[in-house]
Amino acid sequence: MGVDFPEKGQEIGEGQARMRAPLASSFPRHEQTFPALTPQEIARMRRFGTIARYKDGDKLFETGKPGHGMFVLLSGHVAITQRDGLGHVTPVIDQGPGQFLAEIGQLSGRVALVDGHAEGDVETLLIPPERLRALLVAEADLGERIMRALILRRVNLIQGGVGGPVLIGPSNSTGVVRLQSFLTRNGFPCHLLDPATDHDAAELIVRYSPSPSDWPLAVTASGTVLRNPGETELARALGMIGGPAGNRIYDVAIVGCGPAGLATAVYAASEGLSVAVLDTRAYGGQAGASARIENYLGFPTGISGQALAGRAFNQAQKFGADIMIPMSAKSLDCTRADGAFALTLDGDDSLRARAIVVASGARYRRPEIENLDKFEGRGVWYWASPVEARLCVEHDIVLVGGGNSAGQAAVFLSGHARKVRMIIRGGGLGASMSRYLIERIEATPNIDLMFNTEVVGLEGEQGLERVRWRSRLSGEDSSAEIRNLFLFVGADPATGWLDGCGVTVDRGGFVVTGAQSEQNLGRPVPTLETSVPGVFAVGDVRSGSVKRVGGAIGEGAQVVAALHGFLGDAAKPAL
Repeated sequence: MGVDFPEKGQEIGEGQARMRAPLASSFPRHEQTFPALTPQEIARMRRFGTIARYKDGDKLFETGKPGHGMFVLLSGHVAITQRDGLGHVTPVIDQGPGQFLAEIGQLSGRVALVDGHAEGDVETLLIPPERLRALLVAEADLGERIMRALILRRVNLIQGGVGGPVLIGPSNSTGVVRLQSFLTRNGFPCHLLDPATDHDAAELIVRYSPSPSDWPLAVTASGTVLRNPGETELARALGMIGGPAGNRIYDVAIVGCGPAGLATAVYAASEGLSVAVLDTRAYGGQAGASARIENYLGFPTGISGQALAGRAFNQAQKFGADIMIPMSAKSLDCTRADGAFALTLDGDDSLRARAIVVASGARYRRPEIENLDKFEGRGVWYWASPVEARLCVEHDIVLVGGGNSAGQAAVFLSGHARKVRMIIRGGGLGASMSRYLIERIEATPNIDLMFNTEVVGLEGEQGLERVRWRSRLSGEDSSAEIRNLFLFVGADPATGWLDGCGVTVDRGGFVVTGAQSEQNLGRPVPTLETSVPGVFAVGDVRSGSVKRVGGAIGEGAQVVAALHGFLGDAAKPAL
């Protein structure tokens, strides 16, 4: 029986709520996900919170609304349920005395992903986000158990598709893939319903979306239906974006949330600086899209870029960094009229900070290929995650590039695609790719290496259907039926937002650091400081940097000492 959907423009109400089977019993590592606290541990936690009482049926937290922090249950029980915008209600778990209610989002007061209702009278110890972060730092052993549980709860919600929006559309449609990829990269759960197999989804498509151009639909927990939303529109509807805190002046604002920006955030925040971080799309940058990084120190079996970035993202939140994603920096005012730099953000919001770290990395390079813009997001991809890999099952694909990122993607996609045609403009891989990757590619039977070749044209109607390439030696053209093309051909520095600020860039647009300028004459210039005192650059965006994850993280750690030096000098009274 289908859901009785409201008229167009209305929200799907709670009146259609339907209960499903319990969920938490299927969670792996159940004891670590839902640990019980001892009376002694609760006693140690009391100084961080206040007593809060609730009557039977009261809501402690509600899906889609900002959470109040972590609740430690002293008496009574709380029923945790998941509610989606289609009126489905799923029991998650019933929590009793000695257990705590929160997940990783409550470190920064983000929106709740589940509902919590009191069953009978309930007494709790409510620990707000800032005090929760203090608890994790002050009580190391106890904090480790709590932090692990908070992370595991979010992981289980993501794996179970619990707590986020319902995406409705064909599972292989480019719109669905685009939104799934965005949410996955940001560690936000979602649930996909295909109208071809789900009756409720088919009904909703008919009611709200008669044209395929409106697909996918995104249904939030409140019942709001969005037609083929942009990433920022969806993020705002879900409460993902935290904005600037009024007139607050941060010690440092970090533009870019890749490895360099995340490292800066972790080390700066852990050393007591107030930190704001923003990124246009997702945390992790280009490294976050790497299927597997095998030569990063300390991970002998390798680690995905998403997993590495996710750990750093959680660390930064633990130490109190304010992270705003997706949020773009449009311009930087370096006049420091009141002693602070001013960033202009999306929507003309302003964020002020005493120092700036440029960690905006680079944007994916778009080679000159006929019809490329027509098929971006419709068969042309600049990263390879499990979401895109799903589209490649039992199909031939083309991947362009000869660097480590291209090699990692080719190996990953070879486990899904029938054949990977790897197109390289040059005559070999030795000068641009790590040896271990070359050996793995050569040992993978369904990867075909095509040297001295370049893609020259794309064809198709609704999506990519055929790719044409040309030999750079003979000039001969060839083509094949290809529905997915992956481009890993480098990137250009994302520095346009620095125009007019006086920050020096080299001929390639990368930020120059460590050099004397008119603004910093008469003082030693730190290695990572730009031509504008108080503006620093780290990672791929910096001229002369080593374009490696390890190098970016090292620079992020290194720049914090220079930040302390600059902020300390700025605070000294003029003589």
